[in-house]
Amino acid sequence: MRIAVITGASKGIGLETARQLSDLGHHVILTGRNKAALVEAAGSIDDAEWHALDVSDQVSVAKFFDWLKAKHGRLDVLVNNAGRLYGGHGSTVLQTDPAVLTEAIENNAVGAFRTLQRTLPMMARGGFGRIVNVSSGMGALTDMGAGAVPYRASKATLNALTLLAAHEATANVKVNAVCPGWVRTDMGGQSASRDVETGARGIVWAATLPEDGPTGGFFRDCKAIAW
Repeated sequence: MRIAVITGASKGIGLETARQLSDLGHHVILTGRNKAALVEAAGSIDDAEWHALDVSDQVSVAKFFDWLKAKHGRLDVLVNNAGRLYGGHGSTVLQTDPAVLTEAIENNAVGAFRTLQRTLPMMARGGFGRIVNVSSGMGALTDMGAGAVPYRASKATLNALTLLAAHEATANVKVNAVCPGWVRTDMGGQSASRDVETGARGIVWAATLPEDGPTGGFFRDCKAIAW
């Protein structure tokens, strides 16, 4: 049975990703900062457990991975889903407080970097791994629009880290970024075009790639998109 860790998994896309991976036979570990929400979320999934994890806190990340190694001894799938929308869609370069830009990159990209640093050696030892960074088309340089400056910059940074990690990963450890599209969640709002099941489907696809599957790519709906 594969061990899968999902960050930001107490609700929305993270929780649905955990459900779909569990349905495929994975033992899922839901992580996040809200203990009460995690307890409820994990209780709704068969063969799931939860553990507190704040990816913006180096100490929290270290404690989580120490616990993971002691209890399970390995990690097969990591879904870096934790993230927030910063600045609103209308924020421009001139309107953006540099402190907000820094916070967005810290939470949406550096947080994933912290888990990547801990995960890659574990997967190398196990000879298997699938890492999925939940990104956004709003972070694609080839389609970079105006507005939402902190969010766009943070996702572009996450995309760069995806490529860097993919180049350093060992054999049969795959690192990819996935854009779930505009999904009806607390972040996406109720006018979004996609339900949460559809949004999670591409993430699960990347988390369960076969040995000959791609690495170092950016995908939406299981199809490559431009960086």
